[in-house]
Amino acid sequence: MNKNSRLIQRLEFSASNFQKTLDDLLFWEPVSDPGIVASVQQTLNDIRKQGDKALVELTQRFDHFTVSSIAELEITPERCQHALASLLPAQQSALQQAAERIRAYAERQKLASWSYQENNGSVFGQQVMALERVGIYVPGGKAAYPSSVLMNAIPAKVAGVQNIIMTSPTPSGTVNPMVLAAAALAGVDRVFTVGGAQAIAALAYGTETLPAVDKIVGPGNAYVAAAKRLVFGKVGIDMIAGPSEVLILADSCVDPKWVVTDMFAQAEHDEDAQAIVISTESHYLDQIESHIKALLPERPRSEVIRKSLSRRGALIHVESINQAIDLINRIAPEHLELATEDAEQISKKIRHAGAIFISPFSAEVFGDYCAGPNHVLPTSGTARFSSPLGVYDFQKRSSIIACSKEGAQELSTIASTLARSEGLIAHAESAEIRSKTT
Repeated sequence: MNKNSRLIQRLEFSASNFQKTLDDLLFWEPVSDPGIVASVQQTLNDIRKQGDKALVELTQRFDHFTVSSIAELEITPERCQHALASLLPAQQSALQQAAERIRAYAERQKLASWSYQENNGSVFGQQVMALERVGIYVPGGKAAYPSSVLMNAIPAKVAGVQNIIMTSPTPSGTVNPMVLAAAALAGVDRVFTVGGAQAIAALAYGTETLPAVDKIVGPGNAYVAAAKRLVFGKVGIDMIAGPSEVLILADSCVDPKWVVTDMFAQAEHDEDAQAIVISTESHYLDQIESHIKALLPERPRSEVIRKSLSRRGALIHVESINQAIDLINRIAPEHLELATEDAEQISKKIRHAGAIFISPFSAEVFGDYCAGPNHVLPTSGTARFSSPLGVYDFQKRSSIIACSKEGAQELSTIASTLARSEGLIAHAESAEIRSKTT
């Protein structure tokens, strides 16, 4: 194959420039444009100062439809239920089955309160409580994402969150019925057709109509990401999500067409999505490259896929499985497919990945929609220190300290000694006075 006609990079692990090339390929700065940050900061200021008025004006400006008040931007629960009832039977069944599977998985994630009692009667423990109010952002520009509604709202409901506020942009006022149906199935309490940085600002600061929340979850574009970063501290956030990505470790036990199809599924998200394949078999990568060239023109979003693969995709040849494992752990991918004969054994050596799909039959797309585990995953290498969205993200913990008289006397000496060593005399006296009680 003519090198100049290649649609995707070929990299050799043993090449002298491999590490630098890989770094360049993986680099992603989520919110680096100062113009975006300045624009978002102005939006945050407008919403904080003007509330509903600014939210209506910004929605009209960016989503191109006219409303007279924020009441026109709210979708009633009855309308969401009607959308669910109006779906085609196959659509309704698919949403319901996906919701049930997501809920069943989430139920197993719930954290429980616990405590233990010492011999002197003191009790120590942890009390787990749900967040009170959560905001869910659902993208709605280039496409509609009912699956994102289920993935964000259901774990929150399982955790015990009492109030879920959903915002989603509706360009030109067009509302997607599948998104509303998913909101009904997931138990979303209020839905507002607002998007962008203005939606994040409204959820963080509240307006006269849209209440402030304790935490904001859900992906979005660069403006949404910048807004989430700027309001963090005022509210909690899940993560700053980068472009979607898949890393596939594959060998000739798998039909290369399967691998190419999974690459296309990731690359069709947008031009910044990333699809990487690693293999110990160079001839197998040749087959994948040939299938990419043959199958790409048939794809409905072929131009998006082409740009994604040419800009951020790669086929990487390694000399051993151990090299592949080291490389996977270095990349820390959002989605990892182990499409090899010994996938289960390899999976035990993976330290960093958002979601691991074991066996060629475990398509990444199953995780996107209906397998059960959450599809909100750490991107851009952040799987090294963060985890998929789950029930635990909607729970918080309080420490419990219940000292008996005897327990306080025992702790008094320890606390007093440490406090005086730090020069904090009032601390020491606070401890010591407990040991003097009769």
